[in-house]
Amino acid sequence: MTITNEPIQIPVADGTTLPAYLARPAADPAPAGVIVAHELFGVNPDIRGVADSLAAAGYLTIAPEFYHRDAQPGRWLERDDAGRQEGFAHLNRLTRQQALDDTAAAIGWLRSQPAIEQVAMIGFSVGGHLSYLAACQLPVSRTAVLYGGWLPTTGIPMSQPSPTLELTAGIRGRILYLVGEDDTLIDAGQRRQIRDALKAAGTDHEFVTYPGTAHAFFWPGAPGFSQQARDDAWSRILTMLAT
Repeated sequence: MTITNEPIQIPVADGTTLPAYLARPAADPAPAGVIVAHELFGVNPDIRGVADSLAAAGYLTIAPEFYHRDAQPGRWLERDDAGRQEGFAHLNRLTRQQALDDTAAAIGWLRSQPAIEQVAMIGFSVGGHLSYLAACQLPVSRTAVLYGGWLPTTGIPMSQPSPTLELTAGIRGRILYLVGEDDTLIDAGQRRQIRDALKAAGTDHEFVTYPGTAHAFFWPGAPGFSQQARDDAWSRILTMLAT
C-alpha cells in the first residue's frame, strides 16, 4: 500500500509545540490511530520505519519527538556511546507530567482526524515505559510495550515520585508486554514484578518473554537483534491492533 509521510506540529497544553512524524495510509485509515513512542535515540529511521509499516497496514500513525523541549526538531541520535549519553541527558529532563501532556496532545490530534475513533500506542524501551504510563493515565485503547524499563523503580523522572508500575490499576485498555529473557535491563525480578502487577490489577493483558533474547531485539543492527522475536512481536502487535 502506498503511504505518505510528513512532519507535523502539535500544540501542547503547557504552551510548547510537539513535532511529530506523520505516516498516512493511501486509503481511508482504520478506526484506530497509532502513536509510536521512541526509545532513547529519538525519532530515528528505525522509529520512522515502524510508523511507515503501520501506515502500510492501514493505520494513521504519528511518532512524536518527546525531547522537543530541549532538542532541535528532527534531530535523532546514533545508537552509540555518544548517542546514549545525549539521550540520557534528554531523558533525565523529561518529567512525568511533560510526557503525559505530550501524549495527551498526540491523542487529541489523532482523535481530531476523520474516521479515528480510538488511539493505540506502541513504545520501545523508554518509549515502552512512556506507553505504559500513558495507558495508566490516558484514554489509550491498546498498548504494546516492547521491553519498557524502569517501571518498578524511580530511576527516571517519568517514574517519579512513585514507580509507574504502581499506577497499573488505572489501565483501562488492553496491554501487550514483550521482553527478552536475557534482557539485563529488565531482569527476572523486574519481569516478575510487572507480570504480578498486571495480574493483581485484573488488567486485560498478554505478557510474552522470548528465550535467549536480549534488550532491543526489534532492531536489525542492534547487538540484541532477533529476527524471530521481531517477527513474532510484529505479528502480535498487528493482531492486537486489529482486534
